[in-house]
Amino acid sequence: MARTSKKQMILEIYAARNFHSAGRAELQSIKEDLLQRLGEKGAAGIPYIARVLRRADVPVQYDDPFAGPAMPEPYAGRLQGALRFHDLASAEASLRNLDAAYRDYREAGDRTGVALVRLILIKGKLRAERLAGNPRIQPEKRTEKQEIANWFRVWLQTPEIFFDWLEIRKRSEEFEREFGTPN
Repeated sequence: MARTSKKQMILEIYAARNFHSAGRAELQSIKEDLLQRLGEKGAAGIPYIARVLRRADVPVQYDDPFAGPAMPEPYAGRLQGALRFHDLASAEASLRNLDAAYRDYREAGDRTGVALVRLILIKGKLRAERLAGNPRIQPEKRTEKQEIANWFRVWLQTPEIFFDWLEIRKRSEEFEREFGTPN
């Protein structure tokens, strides 16, 4: 029997309740239903539920304090969804892509593009810190999220030397003890 993902379950709950849109009350109701069905494994924040529904083209009336305003074109095409950090490798790949965009925007004198890249990384740092402090997340994952938050912090402070710093960091005894030898 195929296992239903949390995202699928959110959409199923929404459909079963015949909601026509999703405001705070509907999102809270879905959150409670997930917890009831799945226990602690069903824990999901309202911003996460809102994002799942939005991606399914459901009209959602909820302002995620971490989402910010919609990104304008031409930036959205390059930057929307550019930040991923489900593990160290995806965080590094995202940082490399965002750094390339930052350098392109800076070279072109595009202050808006530069500011948007920095804003994305600030939000990513805040999200990673929030995950690192979440006791419902496995300790190893919390440690990894704290490491990623530190990467974002260092990039924001010194983007010019970040990748040199990252290579040194990945070869440190502390890093290797915590995460293993990098590839």
